[in-house]
Amino acid sequence: MVADLAAYTEHESPSDDPAALDACLDWLRGWLDESLGSCEGEERIRRDEAGDVLIRRYPGTEPGAAPVLLLCHYDTVWPLGTLAEIPFHRDGDRITGPGVFDMKAGLVQAVWALRALDALGLPRPACTVLLNGDEETGSVRSREAIIAEARTSRAAFVFEASAGGAVKTARKGVGIFEVTVHGEEAHAGLDPTAGASAVHEMARQIVHLEGLRDLDAGTSVNVGVVHGGTRGNVTAGRAVAVIDVRVASAAERERITAAMAAIKPVDPRTSVLVEGGWNRPAFERTPEVGQLFELARQCARQMGTDLRETAVGGASDGNLVLDAGIPVLDGLGAVGAGAHARDEHATVSGMVERSALAAGVLAAFA
Repeated sequence: MVADLAAYTEHESPSDDPAALDACLDWLRGWLDESLGSCEGEERIRRDEAGDVLIRRYPGTEPGAAPVLLLCHYDTVWPLGTLAEIPFHRDGDRITGPGVFDMKAGLVQAVWALRALDALGLPRPACTVLLNGDEETGSVRSREAIIAEARTSRAAFVFEASAGGAVKTARKGVGIFEVTVHGEEAHAGLDPTAGASAVHEMARQIVHLEGLRDLDAGTSVNVGVVHGGTRGNVTAGRAVAVIDVRVASAAERERITAAMAAIKPVDPRTSVLVEGGWNRPAFERTPEVGQLFELARQCARQMGTDLRETAVGGASDGNLVLDAGIPVLDGLGAVGAGAHARDEHATVSGMVERSALAAGVLAAFA
């Protein structure tokens, strides 16, 4: 498993480099052939300016049953050349390298789970392996393919990294909004009352946006980027802010949507434009999600492991699948820490344990 992860990590796959993503996916196709043999069908969906979507269908031991979707992404947040700075390295139980935790180890674990079932002669459901190439940038170009595949499946298992070893049974929905304020430029010294500052108006809007958050309801509002104006002696004619909103429920999404649509300027000489929208819907813990967790917990108990569940603020492609009405168990991937950080790492023991858990869940599902 470590050798496979090492070989996979050597193929850098930043979300914004189509050539690198293409080369990585070519390698993955060959590795899947070597690891799992031929599949019943394959579809490679080409995507301009993003990584392709690769879909592979593997037969199960129960004919006629709908497949289980095994969902992974192969793009990472790390720019090309990071591998030279942070090479793949194993130190005892700890593995470091760009993308090992989020989420290259997860795909290795999923493949070895299927290999284990075959080696032991255990039943397994028909499985659709879907590899997404733009998850880290919001799955804008892949979401239609993911949703279409989900609707033909009876459940989905997402091999995103775990949260401290816990699987994820709830995730927040994500909204990305851009607020643009247009004012009236003037000489700030010669005629300080002639203009209408877009920066001043933006400051008022930021205070208003801050008031929309409700942490008790799971809603955060972060104004992460602000820029505006041209020179210190010019009343600003334009200002822009980028806002990240996280919600834990559909009700909070509706509240925020209405609030963003209702934004008006405080200074009538300025105008406010709100663009953007919801990147992913909220992943709320449904009874069906709870049933998948209980199945996984029972399998883990047979391995002597006390499996935990958790809710997290980040989103994944599992949000899209659950929104399509298909139950999802997320966070079956690596055990470790440091997603999107330079100390990103996974554990060897975690890879083995979580791969065995995935194999158990799939066998029980069959």
